[in-house]
Amino acid sequence: MMRRNYLPILVFFLVAVLGLTTSAYAQDEEPEMTFDEDEAKDPEPGDDPEPEGDEPEPEPEPSGGRKAVKGDSQLSGDTKVSWQDIVVVVRKPFLKTNRIELLPTWGVTMNDNIIRHVQFNAALNYFLTDVLAVGIEGHVYFKDLREPFDLVARQARRLPTVNKYNYGAALNFHYVPIYGKCAIFDKHLVHLESFFSAGAASTESEVIPRDPALQPFKNFLVTPNIGASMRFFITKFLTVNIGVRDYIFVDRFEAVGRTEVSGDAAKERADSTLINNVVLQMGVSFWFPTSFEYTTFR
Repeated sequence: MMRRNYLPILVFFLVAVLGLTTSAYAQDEEPEMTFDEDEAKDPEPGDDPEPEGDEPEPEPEPSGGRKAVKGDSQLSGDTKVSWQDIVVVVRKPFLKTNRIELLPTWGVTMNDNIIRHVQFNAALNYFLTDVLAVGIEGHVYFKDLREPFDLVARQARRLPTVNKYNYGAALNFHYVPIYGKCAIFDKHLVHLESFFSAGAASTESEVIPRDPALQPFKNFLVTPNIGASMRFFITKFLTVNIGVRDYIFVDRFEAVGRTEVSGDAAKERADSTLINNVVLQMGVSFWFPTSFEYTTFR
């Protein structure tokens, strides 16, 4: 009796609990995605998937193949270039390739305390590259007998043996290994370079006889030379030069106790000595063409 009365209530209660549990599970479960089996297959090699219309197009990379990073500056349009791609290189203020240098100089001998020579020199150089040049030069000398010449005569009761130089010429080669710049009072920047010179030359020397009644004689001397100089850039066609040149030769001097009047006879008995004729040279260079242009990449 009681079983009949409570059985419907128990069944209704079980059905209600089952319905509530099913509804809550359905709300928590994510909806299933349906797709075609053909779309699930992996694409074959060579098949490019079509981009979706909602996806943004990738930004173009700047020149050089480097991707733009945060902090890039937009120069024009949509092209972005990183500041790291910008390299500042200061160009040389002066180019010498395929240019001609006309160099007049004034010089003075440095290592002879008996006789001093003033040299006037003119050189013409052609630069094959910016660091290599070939050129010719010619020079004349003017002698100046110094005070020790008279002092030796008075104290030793004899005149010293000396030669004077008349002229010379040379074929030279120049090499520029050093280029630099310096600041003057932290305001003005001066560009400069150092270069070395070497060449083959000829020099004519002349004996100054101790006895004015005797004839002088001249010597033709093979004269290799070496030197080092510096060049300061003033304008595109003007530079200032200073350097030291050593002219090396074996000179022939009047023999001790000479008695021959004839210069040719005295030359046969002349004494030979190795001479280093060191000359300090200063001058101004003029460059042709007077201007130049950069035609290659930095």
